[in-house]
Amino acid sequence: MSPAPRLLPLGDAAWTVEFGAAIDPALHARVLALEAAVRAAQAGGAPPWDAVQDVVPTFRSLTVHYDPLAGDAGDAGDGLALGQALLLLAQQADAAPPRGRRWTLPACFDAALAPDLAALAARQGLTPAAVVERLLGVELRVYQIGFMPGFPYMGGVPPALQVPRLPTPRKAVPAGSIALAGAMAAVYPWESPGGWHLVGRTPAPLWDLRRDPPALLASGDVVRWRAIDAAEYERLRQAAQRGVLDVAAWCDAPAEAAA
Repeated sequence: MSPAPRLLPLGDAAWTVEFGAAIDPALHARVLALEAAVRAAQAGGAPPWDAVQDVVPTFRSLTVHYDPLAGDAGDAGDGLALGQALLLLAQQADAAPPRGRRWTLPACFDAALAPDLAALAARQGLTPAAVVERLLGVELRVYQIGFMPGFPYMGGVPPALQVPRLPTPRKAVPAGSIALAGAMAAVYPWESPGGWHLVGRTPAPLWDLRRDPPALLASGDVVRWRAIDAAEYERLRQAAQRGVLDVAAWCDAPAEAAA
């Protein structure tokens, strides 16, 4: 039986609803179902939902930011207050969440763009080609966006590729780097410090202010990789820099709802 959701105050301008303490597709489905319900209520414009300013899904919880000066949004003692309404909605939102998008993104695993691929393969008793084969054969589910805008935390990494973080983080990880750490995969949206293993690179711009929304991926999306060579990577990277890359062509269809 699923645990009852918990309502927790987050400062004086946000509520968090927790559904559990694990990284689990079924638990994440409840988070996404509540997100959809909150956004639908917010679109209606009636109190207390008119006070909602932002909705942030994570692995196991949903945080709702609101204007504390708008009506009774912050009055937890009122039955119409946002916190109580949110908890009631969480208890009722058990339907399957809306299906996320299904992406097939290009990825280059050339040694020059995958500085940790060979070492990770040797550590796991595999060849670099075998690591790439496993990465191409799985679907990665986006659980949340965090660390920096557009940075996707993705689950579904095969057990054979699950390794701890690097003992010493890099000062600069190139933008587009495909990275592994523990049971998670990610892509760095732009150059930044990082301690994950870099096993490839994608020319797909994960964050682009010319788009609406700027983030390419969202919680609930599913990602598969399509291998490309270094020449194709460079061609696509330059097209992305010029703003003429049609990323919508890589979105195949809605993903199946999490079980």
